[in-house]
Amino acid sequence: MPHAMTSILWPMLAHVAWVVLIYLWLTYARWVAVRRGQVGYASFEFNREEPPAVQRIRLNLANQFEWPVVFYALVVLLVALGKVTAFDVIAAWVFVAGRVIHTLVQTLTDDVPLRGQVFTINYVAVLALAAHVALLALDGVGRP
Repeated sequence: MPHAMTSILWPMLAHVAWVVLIYLWLTYARWVAVRRGQVGYASFEFNREEPPAVQRIRLNLANQFEWPVVFYALVVLLVALGKVTAFDVIAAWVFVAGRVIHTLVQTLTDDVPLRGQVFTINYVAVLALAAHVALLALDGVGRP
């Protein structure tokens, strides 16, 4: 497998690692909230009455399974087609950086406009990958 194709797997794995860290952070934040008496474990069954700090982490974790799914699909398509370029690898890393920044803004602040602006980073990175896949489709790549 050429270098660019394996290189694009690293941003995917970095995002997976980021999601794992958010899961751990959410577990810890919930444990702390229970220990402080802010909420009982039963509140987490249906996400009721969670402290705002815990809600922010939970909502961000859920967000990791929305737009990033499109990122994963595009990367898999590019690898399967054998058409990963350095541009794609850079876009993938920009996506991951944008996801990290987005998480930090969403979980540590209540600045919704800034969160929207930061989301644009990873949104545009995925659009760049989609544009490359669209160009490949227009060129007939992948047809028998």
